[in-house]
Amino acid sequence: MDTPGTIFIVENDRKTRDLVSAFLKYQGYDIAHTTQTSHIFDTIREKHIGIVIADLKFLAGIAPNFIEQAKKINPLLVLIGYNSNAHIGSTNENNIFLMSKPLNLDELESLVMRAREFQTMKHQDTSAAPRLPHRLNASIIGKSTRMVTLFELIEKVAESSATVLIQGESGTGKELAARAIHQLSSRSDKHFVPINCAAIPEDLIESELFGHVKGSFTGAYANRVGRFEMADKGTLFLDEIGDMKANLQVKLLRVLQSKEFEPVGSTKSQKVDVRIIAASNKKLEALVESQDFREDLFYRLSVIPITIPPLRERRDDIPLLIESFLSRFNSEKRHAVTGFSRETLDILCDYEWPGNVRELENLVERLVILKDSGLIAPSDLPEKYLARKVQVQVQTPALTAGSEFPETGICLNSALEEFENRLILQALERTGGNKKEAALLLNLKRTTLIEKLKKKNLAFGRENETP
Repeated sequence: MDTPGTIFIVENDRKTRDLVSAFLKYQGYDIAHTTQTSHIFDTIREKHIGIVIADLKFLAGIAPNFIEQAKKINPLLVLIGYNSNAHIGSTNENNIFLMSKPLNLDELESLVMRAREFQTMKHQDTSAAPRLPHRLNASIIGKSTRMVTLFELIEKVAESSATVLIQGESGTGKELAARAIHQLSSRSDKHFVPINCAAIPEDLIESELFGHVKGSFTGAYANRVGRFEMADKGTLFLDEIGDMKANLQVKLLRVLQSKEFEPVGSTKSQKVDVRIIAASNKKLEALVESQDFREDLFYRLSVIPITIPPLRERRDDIPLLIESFLSRFNSEKRHAVTGFSRETLDILCDYEWPGNVRELENLVERLVILKDSGLIAPSDLPEKYLARKVQVQVQTPALTAGSEFPETGICLNSALEEFENRLILQALERTGGNKKEAALLLNLKRTTLIEKLKKKNLAFGRENETP
């Protein structure tokens, strides 16, 4: 069976069909075609066709009502041979793309790429079902007071169509919160369209947002639908809005006020019904104060402000997040990591997490890949996560002979090793990290101390050691 998203070519001219097929195969696409024109719709259904590239003139002869029938199956249509005199019914649809002849392969590739974008969004929108309590997206995980408050706010916000501004550090999950708002809203059956304002070059972002008409600038081989039009009746997520340039801020403000826009190169305005959710890892209030962000746009965007807390302010959620990531990556990588030791969890809960949830997710994936199976121990962690552990240890008094013996007993080897580790770390603390002087305090050779540090995977912050 062909994979979902296969491109189906409907063209009676063999040379054109072979040319298009060979070109798209070279670009990495899966291609299907048929000479049995009477069974076109059966083929589309059976092969799970995602995109149909069809010659309009050929279609007119074999299936005059092709578009109406295709809508029932809902593939994306790229129609070749369009001209102003061609009658093809209603094309005011996001899933219909038109191009003229003679065939331009670059233009065709551009249209196919745009169609695949629609296909991906459509799949995400229909397949992502909220599974957590309060009907929230399963990717948003937390039980801390801060997160419970956030979940309640998201549910309330979703009921309205007001513009939302989500602020928080990088990696906190701003897009996940935006998707949750969309999924809980009355627009959930329409597209959620994200765009990162910082990731797109300045000279292209206007076209990405508003689209363009063919010939409006060099390289504009065909009309292009912008993100606003893609998100019609749905939600547009403007990520990293704080990086948007001043001239585009003015145009965005106009769209928010008038609910209409003009594609690049066009003089005709288009009405649009879009809910805007913006996000920034920068403090927009500070950007307004420095005049790097328009004050009027800021107030338009922050009708409902939401702040996502950094991970260091909700440490209670770290074990829950680790458990979720571990389960997912074990399944994806087909590994059998059984969990994290108590000591390892303590170390990770004590870490500051400058990269927030994204950093934690990346760490768990890395550990699952490298560990393959068994329990994650402190020795499996990268050195930077152990630095905080070392700082805490050097402040802990060494074991003394008068220490009370635990009722449950102890592991003698582990206790002796811990005692030795603390003595080594205290010696390094006393000497400011100088291994030569620390070895003298411990009555050891310097090389012996270094070997112990390597074997025990001990590190002492910033060392001040002379050769």
